[in-house]
Amino acid sequence: MAREVTLDAFAVDWADGAPVVDVREPDEYAAGHVPGARLMPLRTVPAGCDELPTDRAVYVICASGNRSKTAADWMNSRGIDAYSVTGGTGGWVRGGRPVTAGMQPHSG
Repeated sequence: MAREVTLDAFAVDWADGAPVVDVREPDEYAAGHVPGARLMPLRTVPAGCDELPTDRAVYVICASGNRSKTAADWMNSRGIDAYSVTGGTGGWVRGGRPVTAGMQPHSG
């Protein structure tokens, strides 16, 4: 079972530069995502896990929190300290937090 983190707790770690993986589809990501989030659609997570850090927590986000749970479970099974963000991007937006639109390369 995926470990979950609240939006408020995630926001604190995000502000400190924690890695964020957005597992939605490219069109969803382009419409608006957490600034700095790396796009890794759910179907690509098994292949993309090798590119994620294993020495710090990784936060996984989707639209509402369902796909991110699946992805975080997979990541945890591969030795990544992953947490699913409850409420997802929808909750992030409703909370008035910053959003970036478009397809931008991740920064690491």
